[in-house]
Amino acid sequence: MTKIVNHWIGGKTAEGASGTYGPVTNPATGEVTTKVAFASVEEVDAAVAAAKEAYRTWGQSSLAQRTSILFTFRALLDAHRDEIAELITAEHGKVHSDALGEVARGLEIVDLACGINVQLKGELSTQVASRVDVASLRQPLGVVAGITPFNFPAMVPMWMFPLAIACGNTFVLKPSEKDPSASVRLAELLAEAGLPEGVFNVVHGDKVAVDRLLEHPDVKAVSFVGSTPIARYIHTTASANGKRVQALGGAKNHMLVLPDADLDAAADAAVSAAYGSAGERCMAISAVVAVGAIGDELVEKIRERAEKIKIGPGDDPTSEMGPLITATHRDKVASYVAGAADEGAEVVLDGTGYTVDGHENGHWIGISLLDKVPTTAKAYQDEIFGPVLCVLRADTYEEALDLINASPFGNGTAIFTRDGGAARRFQLEVEAGMVGVNVPIPVPVGYHSFGGWKDSLFGDHHIYGNDGTHFYTRGKVVTTRWPNPADAPSGVDLGFPRNH
Repeated sequence: MTKIVNHWIGGKTAEGASGTYGPVTNPATGEVTTKVAFASVEEVDAAVAAAKEAYRTWGQSSLAQRTSILFTFRALLDAHRDEIAELITAEHGKVHSDALGEVARGLEIVDLACGINVQLKGELSTQVASRVDVASLRQPLGVVAGITPFNFPAMVPMWMFPLAIACGNTFVLKPSEKDPSASVRLAELLAEAGLPEGVFNVVHGDKVAVDRLLEHPDVKAVSFVGSTPIARYIHTTASANGKRVQALGGAKNHMLVLPDADLDAAADAAVSAAYGSAGERCMAISAVVAVGAIGDELVEKIRERAEKIKIGPGDDPTSEMGPLITATHRDKVASYVAGAADEGAEVVLDGTGYTVDGHENGHWIGISLLDKVPTTAKAYQDEIFGPVLCVLRADTYEEALDLINASPFGNGTAIFTRDGGAARRFQLEVEAGMVGVNVPIPVPVGYHSFGGWKDSLFGDHHIYGNDGTHFYTRGKVVTTRWPNPADAPSGVDLGFPRNH
């Protein structure tokens, strides 16, 4: 019998009422294992209404109550991390170790939310005028929404809702319909931790559900992670409806390798950053820029390592890379490799047509490595979101920097060098929001914020860290004057000497 994933509204499972369902596939077998209910406008409205009602009390709850629940949730999440990783592998396809890493990075933000007390401290200035004090404080927004992608079905929601609810908001999550089970399990653990009904809700669906959240008058803010075209749409539509928006888009992350770099370390980093999680991550390195005469040697070292990667089902402990999320996406990724030679690239490794014995219907693709890729090639210009690494050549640091800065994306980047002065120049001159120095995937730890520049981010706030707290709260300034107690009305004795 096919499993059905339903909504989570008001602290309990809400069976889909629209009659519309989407398929959820095991990417390793191609088999449809699950149906996910797609929400109607009315079902989205019910989730928002539950969140709005819960906000009446949750928004006034104490910090001690909120953080106590989050501490309990953290313990439950830690105890169930293997179970959640198994759900991710079954529906996304990534290997179990990658799925466990995803849960661990989500836990970092739960840790941050457990200590939210410090970030929510206000400011006070006394005696700005005679008996006048001014205080600044931050208060929650109300109902906020998160729209999250398929590639990190547990981590990206946890980049959002722990901070949002710790700040006193209530939350409606619309996860990817391709791998929805992890989000529902998180909702169940939150309920087990004691989170009041309606504070966290999950609605599944497609554009109908997304558009309703973007236009609903009771939704005060929207967080999004996904592709650049959709991020732009989310930002434009939600902003037009008066909402605060943080919309993180796509990427084409470059790794600059200077002639003095440790080429073995650079090759190791390029392989793990390009092909880990099958390249389905916005922080993947998809373009290596080799400076000077090192290009041929570096490409050969990358090729040697890439050919040894074991591709197989995510639940096989020996697998190092799993399948792609859907057959359609697999075919799209393959098309970039198939057309690369005609666009002037040298195809060093061609992963198209790859299959795994016993799992021939899975969404498989092998490792692809393209060298001497021109900047006009689609394989370079587009975010491929698969295990395809482009290598470009540059004669000088300046040429390489100009190439990187010409990209419309500005999510993450990295430099590999032994020279501190070169690294310092790069981190100041490169136009990207996150920079790694001999670190290939510079995803910040939870207490620093994650976000890119240019077409990789729409909105004013990065996600999690201090920016996350500011996004989920709004400032208020209170100016206070009290009369001198010595001037109390006649007949009222406060124990102060009278002024007259």
